[in-house]
Amino acid sequence: MIPEPVSVRPADGAFALGAETQLDAPADLGGVASWLRTTLRCPLPPGGGGVSLRVDRALSPEAYELSCAPGRLRITGGSAAGVFYGGQTLRQLLPPAALRRAGPTGWLVPAGTVTDRPRFGWRGVMLDLARRFMPVSDVLRFVDLAAFHKLNVLHLHLTDDQGWRLEVPGWPRLTDVGAWRAESMLGARQHARYDGRPHGGFYTADDLREIVAYAGERHVRVVPEVDMPGHMQAAVAAYPELGNGFAGGVRTGWGISSHVLNLGERSLDFCRAVLDQLCEIFPSELIGIGGDECPRDEWAGEDRQPAFTALMAAHLAGRGRRIYGWDEILEGGAPAGAVVAAWRGKEPTTVAARRGHQVVACPDIAAYLDYRQSDDPGEPTPVGTRLTLADVYAFSAVPEGLSPAERELVLGGQANVWTEHMETARQVDYMTYPRLSAFAEAVWDPPGRSYESFETRLPAHLERLDALGVNYRPPSGPRPWDARPDAPGNPRELPDRLAELAEMTKRLDPHPTTPPPPEPDCRR
Repeated sequence: MIPEPVSVRPADGAFALGAETQLDAPADLGGVASWLRTTLRCPLPPGGGGVSLRVDRALSPEAYELSCAPGRLRITGGSAAGVFYGGQTLRQLLPPAALRRAGPTGWLVPAGTVTDRPRFGWRGVMLDLARRFMPVSDVLRFVDLAAFHKLNVLHLHLTDDQGWRLEVPGWPRLTDVGAWRAESMLGARQHARYDGRPHGGFYTADDLREIVAYAGERHVRVVPEVDMPGHMQAAVAAYPELGNGFAGGVRTGWGISSHVLNLGERSLDFCRAVLDQLCEIFPSELIGIGGDECPRDEWAGEDRQPAFTALMAAHLAGRGRRIYGWDEILEGGAPAGAVVAAWRGKEPTTVAARRGHQVVACPDIAAYLDYRQSDDPGEPTPVGTRLTLADVYAFSAVPEGLSPAERELVLGGQANVWTEHMETARQVDYMTYPRLSAFAEAVWDPPGRSYESFETRLPAHLERLDALGVNYRPPSGPRPWDARPDAPGNPRELPDRLAELAEMTKRLDPHPTTPPPPEPDCRR
């Protein structure tokens, strides 16, 4: 939910917020002021009246103080972002009806002072748009809900074996061919069921700029990802010369394709063109290159990925950017300055930090919101290990055993929304909320937060989600219409998954004592 404030000092009385309330804000907070007018559905004309917004650089950038008395309401932040988060807390203090788009607009705000700040600077959520294309309007709504929970990073997974979702100048077949697949799997891949319906879509550069601008107004940084050199079947289907002899279509089944880039000169030029386009659209310093789950079958078993990653990192460095990659980029040695998304359990977070890399913790067993929420047979397409609301709330970004300097390298945490089994925004809602509400507290609040307190406050927050039109999963469990008997799943047990993760990460050495071997020439 909206994270519980660090300090709340109640006072007597209330502030009347209504059509006559005036807003006092400096020019550099014009964006926050405009957002506040819209979201509160109050005109808040300029003046020296009851609501004032201020920046105090003595506060940390995302910290804020909200002070309310009978005749005055003041929000002070360490930056515009801090003021924005104070505005989100103001929304929390109002009745749920205040979150609706229609109805009364006069509200009483209880008097008192709220002082708050986040624990982590990276409070992220990843949205997979490659497996399921979502209209821009649905993405903007996803941003709004994330910002409502004070999350500040949106990681967009834009390409995969099953679809390519962005235009790249000079490569038109990426969207003519790579953005479309003939059908999609129904349920987990073990059942080999298909729906027989074409699926696809892509975003123009203007679409993506709109998402970036909209998110920026809500202090959400958008980090794009184009997965390379694996998870590339959609691109190779569009341009077979990029591959290793494959001349088939965009992948229709889930799972990992063995069809990867050939890493010849044309493939490298293609990757540079893609990264250049991302740099043109996205202002983020970090550009995601994926790097996960890349089979070596078509490279005769040779591991050419570390050299490829180094080349892409050098190209981005020439544009003042850094790579953001899944923890597989640690194998063989990640380039200096790379930021790691540690997903294969908890160990890769430790490995990345001990190697001196900044790292975002997103272990699948704690932060993958496509994983099933209970053992109830009515859960839609139950896959992965069981990940309850309490499990997500217990997420901890910083592993035990790190030194103080290594702990500083853990930027925060990220929940990942993989959409193979989420065909609509309604299904995304069901799998995401209120688990993402719990995750938001886990990456905002200091250690020692209480799940019992969260449970006590949850019913009021669900009323807010009702007002916002969110199709969240009820605490009582799935409803009859949530089930997907046509799309069966593949539930996993935690011990089985932990054993699998140990096998997957055995190439990671948490205590490297020798430098990695020289990198091969990936252009062979």
